[in-house]
Amino acid sequence: MSKILDNDYYDLIISTALAPTYDTGDNITYLNRVNSLLHIPTGNANPCDLGRHPYSSFPTLYALTSTISLEKSGVNTVQQNPSLALFGSGVLVAIIDTGIDYRHPAFLNSDGTSRILSIWDQTVQTGTIPVDFNFGSEYSKEQINEALNSDDPLSIVPTTDPNGHGTAIASILAGSPNQEQSFSGVVPQAEFIIVKLKEAKQSLKAIYFVPESALCYQESDIILGARYAVNTAARFNRPLVICIAMGSSQGGHDGRGATSAYLDHLTLLPGIGTSVSAGNEGNAQRHYFNSTAAPPYYNDMELRVGSSDTMFSMEIWSYSPARLTIDISSPNRESTQPVFPTLNQCRRFSFIFNQTTIYVNNIIFEEETGDQLILLRFSNPLPGIWYLRTQNPENEPFSFHSWLPAGSMLSNETFFLNSNPDTTITSPGNARHPLTVAAYNQNNDSILPESGRGYTRSGQIKPDISAPGFQITCAVPGNQYGTATGTGAAAAHAAGIIAMVFEWAIVRGNYLRMTGNDINRLMISGAFRSSAYSFPNNIWGYGQVDINQLFERFTNL
Repeated sequence: MSKILDNDYYDLIISTALAPTYDTGDNITYLNRVNSLLHIPTGNANPCDLGRHPYSSFPTLYALTSTISLEKSGVNTVQQNPSLALFGSGVLVAIIDTGIDYRHPAFLNSDGTSRILSIWDQTVQTGTIPVDFNFGSEYSKEQINEALNSDDPLSIVPTTDPNGHGTAIASILAGSPNQEQSFSGVVPQAEFIIVKLKEAKQSLKAIYFVPESALCYQESDIILGARYAVNTAARFNRPLVICIAMGSSQGGHDGRGATSAYLDHLTLLPGIGTSVSAGNEGNAQRHYFNSTAAPPYYNDMELRVGSSDTMFSMEIWSYSPARLTIDISSPNRESTQPVFPTLNQCRRFSFIFNQTTIYVNNIIFEEETGDQLILLRFSNPLPGIWYLRTQNPENEPFSFHSWLPAGSMLSNETFFLNSNPDTTITSPGNARHPLTVAAYNQNNDSILPESGRGYTRSGQIKPDISAPGFQITCAVPGNQYGTATGTGAAAAHAAGIIAMVFEWAIVRGNYLRMTGNDINRLMISGAFRSSAYSFPNNIWGYGQVDINQLFERFTNL
């Protein structure tokens, strides 16, 4: 078995420049020009393997970010304008997600042929592996059409989407119209590149104390999916829009990290755009912020732990120059005593009067950011209110953020009692150049309560823009239609608008050097901004996306 598939190996992110020093056999998987994966045996896997290896070397875990009014964002107006009539023709859209029901009418032309250019299914190992990759199966448009004409399509192209999230996102972005369902994707003439992600390795879930049953994906596979999409688009010489409708609450929320860096790079290239969801953590009570400016220089944080959460992690990120201690007390007031910051130390605490075990990594500086990170991992925690005291031993002012895991990696029973809804955008939504999309209810022009809020931990303005994201009509596996709500749906909607601009700029030859970042700034400039708010802000970004206003500004230049 390939090591990238083998649960007995960790996948550690390292610098590609260092890869040759490790490359014996299949120990290395190339990600991009900056990062690669080093596969090392888990051996007798231990939570303190995170400590022997840096926090930033373990891929973060991503959760899905969605469970239509096209007129709200000006799409219908532009498509009905004879001089524009932009439907995504000539543009490729990449969905890196849970797969696709390629047999659904939403992905077929009127003659019954597929609008999918290629599929890379990372979970199937029986087909042809894509060029420059070392696992999964690739299916071409020709193979998909052959399957569609077969009595048993799955015998030829055995890829499905049991979850349905990828099918929904793809259809919102570019699904073929269905008048009976009052449905159409934003750019129904674009063609698809589909990447079906394999689920995260159990060994990685174990490191982060994520339940085995939780559905999540590791960032290294998302990076590989993006690289596959870029390679495919280059082969066909077409502009490309990548949609990421998932997110992670791990990391410093400052736009750093392997995935953020790669999408940053791609968005600055001509002909490549990226749309990412802001996440659905705005009202989940999974973020806490403290700023202690006066004596006594400590803060007491209260965490309510539900009975269904038998294992989870929690991160505390402080700002320099403070170096904080952490003291954790159970509901029956059994305590770890203060844990001071160190290098490469992982401490294990087994409580005497309950079954709780806590691993504490108080990292004096995390390699990627240079900031202090306190990583807590709970096993069998006693349900109830836990008390966490952070203190600055130097008796100086300090501040910090703390986050719990995103999405289904934690139940709604576990949350901060004095939570803060701001700074809840999930990664890679904190990256600088990708378009980060919040979601609003297009029926009443109100932001969705769950929509992730900015700004980033470093103060950068995010989200960039908001798009419709409430009960958006979408395709559902099995030739059905349903609705999707959340920032994933909004990101798909915005990705379709990026594709419209690429069609005007590159396919029609109006501006061949157009980058994704250029389009983002144009969308920001043309956004609708209500007089009820000041802009930009950490909830709406620069306003509601409006492509018609964007093109009206073009004509008035």
